Amino acid sequence: MDTDVLKDDLREYLAAARAAVLWKLDGLSEYDARRPLTPTGTNLLGLVKHLTGCEMGWFGQVFARPLPGPPAWYGDDDAEDPNLDMWARPEESREDIVATYRRACAHADTVIGELPLDAVGHLPSRGPDSPGVTLHRVLVHMIAETERHAGHADIVRELLDGAVGRRTGSLNLPERDEAWWAAHRQRIEDAAATFG
Repeated sequence: MDTDVLKDDLREYLAAARAAVLWKLDGLSEYDARRPLTPTGTNLLGLVKHLTGCEMGWFGQVFARPLPGPPAWYGDDDAEDPNLDMWARPEESREDIVATYRRACAHADTVIGELPLDAVGHLPSRGPDSPGVTLHRVLVHMIAETERHAGHADIVRELLDGAVGRRTGSLNLPERDEAWWAAHRQRIEDAAATFG
């Protein structure tokens, strides 16, 4: 297979995953975009902020092409808050977090465009003598990472207001009314209860 075609395929999947994550913020209040909905604090803006760091690290740091002007929290190993990249502090606006994510993605896309898939980078945390990692491997990793968090975002958004789907106009679910979904959920609950 032509490596340019392969690179384009990988970029397309990464772009779709990025868009799915951002779409989950559409129409939400500031509170709902920030509020934790799991015992570990998973929230939508935190997922975007975390993915921002991933984009900057995997494409910028690994290939020695850091994003100019990174956010203050990036690279801050705060012993008091090891999850600093997983939530939005009150002074961090949604607009800034999303803009920084878009900037990190654009920078990553530049790196992807400039390097061949077999370009080798190094994980700074493992030192300069560590085995390298190829751009191909980083792209596959970031698609998996972003899709994983897009799944988290999908569940968090459903818990917030019932909105589901991959993107506008593509719910990827059977088209049924609210009563059908309530009955469906009850059917699943009843099946599970037989084992409880």
